Amino acid sequence: MKNMQLTAENTNEGKKVPPAYSRMNPFQAKVLKNINLNGAGSSKETRHIELSLEGSGLSYNPGDALGVLPQNDPELVASLLEEMHWDGETVVTVGKQGENLPLKEALTNHLEITLLSKKILQGAAAYTENEELQRLVQVENAAELKEYTNGRDLLDMFRDFGPWKATAQEFVSLLRKMTARLYSIASSVAAHPGEVHLTIGAVRYTAHGRVRKGVCSVQVAERTNEGDTLPVFVQPNKHFHLPESSEKDIIMVGPGTGIAPFRSFIEERAVTKAAGRTWLFFGDQHAATDFLYQDELEKYQKDGVLTRLETAFSRDTDQKVYVQHKMLENSKELFEWLENGAYFFVCGDKQYMAKDVHSALLTVIEKEGSMSPEEAEAYLNSMKEQGRYQRDVY
Repeated sequence: MKNMQLTAENTNEGKKVPPAYSRMNPFQAKVLKNINLNGAGSSKETRHIELSLEGSGLSYNPGDALGVLPQNDPELVASLLEEMHWDGETVVTVGKQGENLPLKEALTNHLEITLLSKKILQGAAAYTENEELQRLVQVENAAELKEYTNGRDLLDMFRDFGPWKATAQEFVSLLRKMTARLYSIASSVAAHPGEVHLTIGAVRYTAHGRVRKGVCSVQVAERTNEGDTLPVFVQPNKHFHLPESSEKDIIMVGPGTGIAPFRSFIEERAVTKAAGRTWLFFGDQHAATDFLYQDELEKYQKDGVLTRLETAFSRDTDQKVYVQHKMLENSKELFEWLENGAYFFVCGDKQYMAKDVHSALLTVIEKEGSMSPEEAEAYLNSMKEQGRYQRDVY
């Protein structure tokens, strides 16, 4: 990336060089496309976003992430102001630099209001005589306090533990700065010069009697239109990338939005006409509505860019079938690919899927390699050391 920026600067002699965009100085990327990849009747909403990087000097490699600085839901901000009888125009000081901003702007663009922490509740306890909160913040109730923070936000705290005797500034001082959301890049810059694509699943769920929304994912799904801009920066990922040699085989396991970096891998291999074989395991709920990028993937398979495509649609069968089951079904070929030096990549849910895939991989190695559990573990560790087992899990 540095080399590319230097080149851009050298060719810009005498012209105004664009600033180096970063987390602290994000680039306002124009939204070129924002479409729902799921079909009618799906229980999911997965957005495919195409952004312009024109004039930014930004570049990226397959496997890198894009940081997006989101905005909080205006309805949630309005509810906070109403609950506390605050004037949105009241000026408050935010952050270490001490920036002075209207309260509404601070709550919308600068502060984390959808997450609660032990620290926030302990700090807030000084501004209320509410006995329940005083009890919760006692050392011996740490587990109960943690349980309270789970799935609740600032509005819940305000409603549950008032009346409050604090200024807006005192509460603002308790809150954390809004953090960027990182998404695996779903495009290859070689295939889409001057653009970057993302695959974002909208997060919505009900907890404690209220509908909760993912800050960035729902902003993109509900409030971001083509022509709008999003503040972005590139976050390199040195631990998740294609093998240096394009002759190496790759095996990719990416259910749901975990498909994102593998779309970039496949696009890159299509452009560079890589000699290595490519195998993708993709899973979701229903083939009819949730087969993300189906047309593209089937075309890549037809063109020979994608050597093999295994799909698992868990809700289409009586017995739920997931990607790890497809791995076990193809264990013989899978192990042959590994023995041939294939790289194995996993992207997606850390809590369940990545563990199940790891366990299935060990089973494949154990069974097909006639190894003991310890030997299979050593085989996998050796793959890790060689950079042949890479995970991008969240």
